[in-house]
Amino acid sequence: MVIHSGKKQAGASVLQTFSRRLPIGAEIIPGNGTHFRVWAPLRKKVEVVIEDGVLNRDHRGSAAVELAPEENGYFSGSVPAAVAGTLYRYRLDGGPDLFPDPASRYQPQGPHGPSQVIDPATFSWSDRDWRGMSIEGQVLYEMHIGTFTAEGTYEAALPLLPQIAGIGVTVLEIMPLADFPGQFGWGYDGVNFFAPTRLYGTPDDFRTFTDTAHSLGLGVILDVVYNHQGPDGSYLARFSEDYFTDRYQTEWGSAFNFDGRNSGPVREFIIANGGYWIEEFHLDGLRIDATQSIFDRSPEHIVAAVAKQVRTSARGRSTIVVAENEPQDARIALSPDRGGQGLDALWNDDFHHSARVALTGVTEGYYADYRGTPQEFISAAKWGYLYQGQYYEWQQKRRGRSSLWLKPENFVIFIQNHDQVANTARGERIHRIASPGRYRALTALMLLMPGTPLLFQGQEFAASSPFLYFADHVPEVAELVRQGRKTFLAQFRSLAAPEMQAVLADPTDPRTFQRSKLDFSEREQNSEALTLHSDLLRLRREDTVFSVQRCRSVDGAVLAAEAFVLRYFEENGDDRLLVVNFGRALDLRPAPEPLLAPPQDKQWRILWSS
Repeated sequence: MVIHSGKKQAGASVLQTFSRRLPIGAEIIPGNGTHFRVWAPLRKKVEVVIEDGVLNRDHRGSAAVELAPEENGYFSGSVPAAVAGTLYRYRLDGGPDLFPDPASRYQPQGPHGPSQVIDPATFSWSDRDWRGMSIEGQVLYEMHIGTFTAEGTYEAALPLLPQIAGIGVTVLEIMPLADFPGQFGWGYDGVNFFAPTRLYGTPDDFRTFTDTAHSLGLGVILDVVYNHQGPDGSYLARFSEDYFTDRYQTEWGSAFNFDGRNSGPVREFIIANGGYWIEEFHLDGLRIDATQSIFDRSPEHIVAAVAKQVRTSARGRSTIVVAENEPQDARIALSPDRGGQGLDALWNDDFHHSARVALTGVTEGYYADYRGTPQEFISAAKWGYLYQGQYYEWQQKRRGRSSLWLKPENFVIFIQNHDQVANTARGERIHRIASPGRYRALTALMLLMPGTPLLFQGQEFAASSPFLYFADHVPEVAELVRQGRKTFLAQFRSLAAPEMQAVLADPTDPRTFQRSKLDFSEREQNSEALTLHSDLLRLRREDTVFSVQRCRSVDGAVLAAEAFVLRYFEENGDDRLLVVNFGRALDLRPAPEPLLAPPQDKQWRILWSS
């Protein structure tokens, strides 16, 4: 974006033109200070207040520089004395309050503090030959930086990345980093969308994390939240109430205004954010949270626009954009010319829910419409979603859209993730609830299915630590969080009883956060679990049949009440069988099932067994 200067303001210099990377925020002008630009359409006057003492103070003790108004509601101007590291805020219409930059690149004192000028150009990247990642053939690993190590920082995670790559993981999916108030949280209540949270390190620390991951062959994608902002620390409405709309409702807060009055700059803000993470942090894509709550009736849906910007900002590198979509609208993964939004993959909750029922027998809450039967897993292997428009008793409406023509890699499959581990009484991981045999069988199924498997941090070594819901908030918000968590979990009959509600972990207690941290020394004592995952991922990676994600390449048959077979067809007849048994010993005599017959003039031999 090229900005033409307005009239000269006190303390601000006049630029003929300045080519910005982003439409908003503070950007370094090489050799000439910093250029500031912010959208505040109903304001008459916007000043950037420098808090480092680099300018002469006004009568209030602040160094204030008035920005020039533009015709479209933006204010902009350059401050030669503002350099990388300078702290600043905005003053609106001469009022007494100062506000952080809506597009701040760093909040060293948190969301309520001043913003800091960041120069991304000073970081020395070593990944210039990195070509990015496409969705085909990937194995995802969901990671929460704050609990991945005892220290909870990017720096502390670095020595462990070779171990993650070593088991066969190819892409790290980082839970949200947009800065949020308090000392701990999942990140889904972020309020500073351009500022990686100060809790885990500096922006350059995150750049180092990505650069190191790339050196190990690991891609990095980031979980982003574009459906709402958190309940504390959001100042967008102070600049314009048009950032949000009351025409739509989300479960967590006000919906963004992507299609109403003055929605253009709001769309620009979010689209720029999607590209920002790719360009300035060399990320390989995004995972977009709760897309069903991103409301937009524009000709081009904002999710599609963000995906397009991700591709543009990658400048030829391959990228991955994944969506979470609870209603299972498969169109999201179709190309725009087919009426879709152009994303690469969708989280497959159906597979998880069937797996959970098969492993625990629990069919309450949102598991009520699943039975964990062999046919469900055969259908998931062949077609992805189980619900593609059928009636869904739990929600008393139809669920899903046809996904029969999507590719296997378009479905992210898992038996654990942050939500599903935490949505239990004690945040226990599934291996601590299920029988060992069933757990091994379902792990093998997930890691050898044609979809895109996802592991949740610590799953590979059967971590004993729980993963609980935790969020540090001011007292009035904290009480709402406690009660909201209890209400949400009460959908499960076993957790609705007063006796169970009384033992639920307090999300706002620091001990809840501390208990959720991984202990990587368990890798050695749980070596059997680690070997299980690394062997299966090696088979998936190196075997010429399991490594191919080809449409219509898998069929299956039920062998017993709790057993089934998947057959992977290879074009030259070098097929594979995956026999999965959740129940008692399986006797295949007689065997009147054609899928069990070996290809002509060949015999089956065992490649792997649990």
